[in-house]
Amino acid sequence: MRIGYGYDAHRLKAGRECILCGVGIPCDFGPDGHSDADVPVHALMDALLGALALGDIGKWFPDSDEKFRMADSVELLKLVYSAVMERGYILGNADITIVLQSPRLSGYIKQMRAVLADALESEIGRISIKATTEERMGFTGDGTGIAATAVVLLKEQMQN
Repeated sequence: MRIGYGYDAHRLKAGRECILCGVGIPCDFGPDGHSDADVPVHALMDALLGALALGDIGKWFPDSDEKFRMADSVELLKLVYSAVMERGYILGNADITIVLQSPRLSGYIKQMRAVLADALESEIGRISIKATTEERMGFTGDGTGIAATAVVLLKEQMQN
């Protein structure tokens, strides 16, 4: 088994679409970045890559490369997971925490879990997503940023 941890954070920008775990969240702002800036998916990709010592998303999808401008992070996640499977591993489980003062995400968690389960060719029961605030402390609490952490457990695939 292999364990990986990922972290990502972005500034929030007025007028930017807010996409979290592949789900559009209605609000007046969203994470700013080169791609769609899906912060929890970025953390998840880094956790997957880290579990197998494959570097990070900056190495795989550099923001200096225009082909990744406004890229769909869930599609990039599928590429990362394909690399994981090519190396003989599958997802055991993933646990993601999104840190954001507003908007409230509880009504979107089930849909987010389903999107990630599909992308990771997994059962929804293996995907945990939690949302929290930092009680108005720091860049996430004052509404200027969003952060996310992810932990994954990878299992070796059974060989026939």
